[in-house]
Amino acid sequence: MRTRDASAAILGVGAYRPHRIVDNDTVGASTGRTAEWIQRRTGIQTRRYATAGETVADMAVEAARKAVADAGLAASDLHAVVVASMSNLRQSPGVAPEVAHRLGGHAAAFDVNAACAGFCSALALAASLVRDGSAGHVLVVGSDKMTDIVDPHDPTAGFLFADGAGAMVISSCDDDGVGPVVWGSDGGRAELIGHTATWLEYRDDPACAWPTMRMSGQEVFRWAIDAVPGIARAALNAAGIAVDDLDAFIPHQANLRIIDAIAQRLDLPPKVTVARDVVTSGNTSAASIPLATARLHELGVVARGGLALLVGFGAGLTWAAQVVRLP
Repeated sequence: MRTRDASAAILGVGAYRPHRIVDNDTVGASTGRTAEWIQRRTGIQTRRYATAGETVADMAVEAARKAVADAGLAASDLHAVVVASMSNLRQSPGVAPEVAHRLGGHAAAFDVNAACAGFCSALALAASLVRDGSAGHVLVVGSDKMTDIVDPHDPTAGFLFADGAGAMVISSCDDDGVGPVVWGSDGGRAELIGHTATWLEYRDDPACAWPTMRMSGQEVFRWAIDAVPGIARAALNAAGIAVDDLDAFIPHQANLRIIDAIAQRLDLPPKVTVARDVVTSGNTSAASIPLATARLHELGVVARGGLALLVGFGAGLTWAAQVVRLP
């Protein structure tokens, strides 16, 4: 039996942002909203859209390559690849085996679908694989092409979502850098965020339109600002730290109003950097937390080894949160 006493930490971070930048005037014309209304209600100024030919896997590979390089590793060093996504349009096979193959390795590979909580859930699984001795280096990727699954004319969601991918390498180390996960779900409220129809309905009912993701915006907003602060505090307690010990707060980039409301309810001190990548990236679902983390990493605004609170929440309803040390 292998010894099961390893610690897990983030060794590298990478991001891929599609080249096309889309402003509020453009999405406003499609959704019937003004640019001013969109910015006031969401805080988003621009977002990135992938090209028609770009896939969830394409974006995941680009982010993964950067994370592996940032960790100082080669693809052959990876023992497992975990991809979090809710927008892959192929039922099977999953995205992760393709990512592992295109990186040039034969790592174990599987997908996770917990929507906007997917990355934090996948991160928890990766840390567990490292701690129990199953893997020394695990690549975790959040990649979503939301423009494939959201109606661009939807006046409640068409202006909100965007595309991108972010990745982290979780590795065995001397000191633990990934805190205990606090996670859960409320399937009784699944109707708040979800697709308009099943694939069976689309196949069998000639009147059924292509299924797209819809959201009850006001109800989701109220749920998030009421529930997420408690989830965040539980993650802090599980890690054995206080709010004052944090260097960064990196929540799911759902909406700037949600981010700021949660930060206010947590009573974060001024020294804590709050990730607001949503302003220029939009809501990228499972990609949003690693993209926001990569932005802070690129800017160097949080010192190496700084403590960050990650909180993901979304369709399901699902949530997952943990405290990590940033590379």
